[in-house]
Amino acid sequence: MQRISVTARLHRSTLQFEEAAYARLESYFAEAARTLDGNPDQSEILADLEQAVADQCTKRMQPEQSMVTLAELQPALEEIGSVQVPCTAGASDDAAPGATRDATRPLQQVSEGAVISGVCQGLARYFGLDVTLLRVIAILLLFVTGGGMILVYLILMLLLPYAPAEAGGKPIRTIPAKSRAVVGFVRTKLSAVTN
Repeated sequence: MQRISVTARLHRSTLQFEEAAYARLESYFAEAARTLDGNPDQSEILADLEQAVADQCTKRMQPEQSMVTLAELQPALEEIGSVQVPCTAGASDDAAPGATRDATRPLQQVSEGAVISGVCQGLARYFGLDVTLLRVIAILLLFVTGGGMILVYLILMLLLPYAPAEAGGKPIRTIPAKSRAVVGFVRTKLSAVTN
């Protein structure tokens, strides 16, 4: 006799998993628990992670489907990503203490939810900071530098590549869309001049 499905309780949800999917799920949560070892919020983070996995799997299942397969689980885990350990002061010169940094994500502009071009949005995602905090810092630096921050922002707009649009992400507003068009035009002209 062979076990073909396993019932798992993920925070507030109970789902049936095929054996291979359940084995992958166990290894994912074991890795997350190892990463969070010693974190005072470990149980809360793992509970949130369990609910996120349940929500993502449920979203991917067909209406008549009763069991989560590896085909639904793997993309769900990829979308959620792995748990990141908070950086400590001195661990990285470019990361703020207490910030989490996902090394798999490159530094890019993120236009979804951006106000101007997505520089602050991209920096916030890269360093694992709140975007509102970065925007407040940028405004303070604007006054402290006597407007010099505008030049820094424009340089970052030209240098940082744009992140591809996420499926189902926030829509790009008018100003960031126009900023993308202007930056694309300027980059084209600059590459023509330099070649």
